[in-house]
Amino acid sequence: MAEEIVNRVENSSLVQVSLDDFYPEGERVLFDIKDFLKDEIALIEKDFRTALKSFDWTFFKGKYVGIICSVDAIVPLWAYMLVATYLKPEAKKVVFGNKEALEKAIFQDIFLELNFEQYKDATMIVKGCGRYPIPESVVVDFSIILQDYAKSIMFGEACSAVPLFKKGK
Repeated sequence: MAEEIVNRVENSSLVQVSLDDFYPEGERVLFDIKDFLKDEIALIEKDFRTALKSFDWTFFKGKYVGIICSVDAIVPLWAYMLVATYLKPEAKKVVFGNKEALEKAIFQDIFLELNFEQYKDATMIVKGCGRYPIPESVVVDFSIILQDYAKSIMFGEACSAVPLFKKGK
């Protein structure tokens, strides 16, 4: 007689969470100011403003956008701000920084809206190795917030979770 296989993880009080579950759809792109510099080194205000004004900003419609300058040039702060004024009406979100900074900012918004009370006194496993490129900084931020709610936090899979945090009595 074959014994029934019981999923003890499913029947336990463990709460498994993957940051993939919170990952919002939408393309992540970078706007590189270098393409608007003279010889990729100098910003000439009149030319810069003219180029931005005639640029087709609809490419960024509904996308998450990070503003960068990928060359070693002196770019005044107002130039980044001006680019942001053009991007804001089109993009879903605009930040200064690379794709990691962009992802971090996206998740900061998500964490502000997330009801962490649902994890109150829970034994948590934060899953790794997901489908999406979630930066380490986002996982660290999540674990910091989670410590205020969870009874304990582990990382990995239920069969081989690494203990990280246990709330004192």
